[in-house]
Amino acid sequence: MNTYAAEQRSYWIDTAPQREPHPPLERDTTVDVAVIGAGIAGLSTAWELARSGRSVALLEADRIAAGVTGHTTAKVSVLHTLVYERLRRTRGEEAASLYAQSQTEAVRHAAETARELGIDCDWEDTAAYTYTEDKARVGELKAEAEAARAAGLPADFVTETDLPFPVAGAVRVTGQAQFHPRKYLLALAEDLGRQGVSIYEGTRVVGLKEGEPCRLTTEAGVTLSADDVVVATHYPIFDRAMLFTRLSPRRELVWAAPIPADLDPRGMFITPEQGTRSVRTAPYADGQRLLIVTGEHFAPGTADVEERFDRLARWAVERFGKLDFTHRWATQDNDSTDSVPLVGPLPTAGRHTYVATGFGGWGMSGGIMAGRLLSDLITGRSSPWSGLYDPRRLGTVVREAPAFLRHQAHVARHFVGDRLPSVSGGGSVDDIAPGDGAVVLAGGHHCAVHRDESGELHAVAARCTHLGCLVAFNRAERTWECPCHGSRFDPDGNVVQGPATRPLERREMRSS
Repeated sequence: MNTYAAEQRSYWIDTAPQREPHPPLERDTTVDVAVIGAGIAGLSTAWELARSGRSVALLEADRIAAGVTGHTTAKVSVLHTLVYERLRRTRGEEAASLYAQSQTEAVRHAAETARELGIDCDWEDTAAYTYTEDKARVGELKAEAEAARAAGLPADFVTETDLPFPVAGAVRVTGQAQFHPRKYLLALAEDLGRQGVSIYEGTRVVGLKEGEPCRLTTEAGVTLSADDVVVATHYPIFDRAMLFTRLSPRRELVWAAPIPADLDPRGMFITPEQGTRSVRTAPYADGQRLLIVTGEHFAPGTADVEERFDRLARWAVERFGKLDFTHRWATQDNDSTDSVPLVGPLPTAGRHTYVATGFGGWGMSGGIMAGRLLSDLITGRSSPWSGLYDPRRLGTVVREAPAFLRHQAHVARHFVGDRLPSVSGGGSVDDIAPGDGAVVLAGGHHCAVHRDESGELHAVAARCTHLGCLVAFNRAERTWECPCHGSRFDPDGNVVQGPATRPLERREMRSS
């Protein structure tokens, strides 16, 4: 039983301007570049390419900037928790410097774009902090501050912040920003329209045939031909290069509540402790700021999501006092095994297919960086950091073998374990409470069964249509989730989030 309650909806989606949906792609079309996925990476890529003179089609399975990007915490920062010391250790000083340069350029470019287009997106310049409350980790943060400075960032180590609780130490980087992501991206989409870019919503791409040109096929059977294709679907829906072996999906929870403006901690804060705790604020009503608290890092398919929501809310109340929460939501990210996003040519897919993925929770600066980098690659311009992000890199997989092997062991347990006779599924449909769901065995097959609040059963096949792992029910969000690669489905089996592109097949089920 959860103690805290709020509207289950992203604040960014709830407060963005309302607009008419873009139509789906309904007839065969040819363009220079097709971009699949209209989050920040896809929209940024389309915008950069359009400005270079390319004809572009942007295809989104649902609504633009309403998926992962619509559920972010919207920090535009180069300080990505603890990355610079690790990069310096595993890939050298130059790699850490290139990472800092590329992310700094992305933050600067976003600010310039907002000014150029006159976007009212609540842009605020502020400092970013990675902090610890554990004195034993102070040395780790000092090393991170030194590595960030060596990489060219305005970083220092501090022991005091404006948080309402003491910290043992923190890395501080000035000159960062926070904004309203949907306000920014919907304005970018409007500018794309002015440039002649075709945006198609409600258009799920299910097939890709590489060649000259490449051919995309939609769920409705329409073909889009393009000289180049960008897969910016957060988790690649086409993965012939097996990038899924180098990506680990995770979810985090978010609460939002107004606080008096004089209690604003004035900065963006994150700690890797306690399953991650992240704090920022946003403009709200007169005399108030909206406190946004994120945390509870966990794998999709984890059963105790309500308990995690409750734990995060308690932490926020303990640290900031009584809070009347207005919104709660969850976000999903993909971590690469070497902590660096995969942006560039899709390995083994030919010379005209590109990918952007693995942003590790930092998709705002990462997505803007990816748009710039992919536009450079497609138009033949050079980029100093193309090698750093190249998805074809293999040496780092060897150096990051522990993370790689941990992820593979997790996936292997499901690939093998989900096919054993002893796997979960022996329960009864009658045991499923209203609002809950479970995987049960029926006729020798695993069925994912949800009982809605009225008592009606919704039954679908329990194997993810991506690679066949058994899904698990997330009661807090009323979704079926794949623990292997993060695909998510609604109670009727419709795809909520990829890499799956096909729904779970409906099943007939009745209570006994």
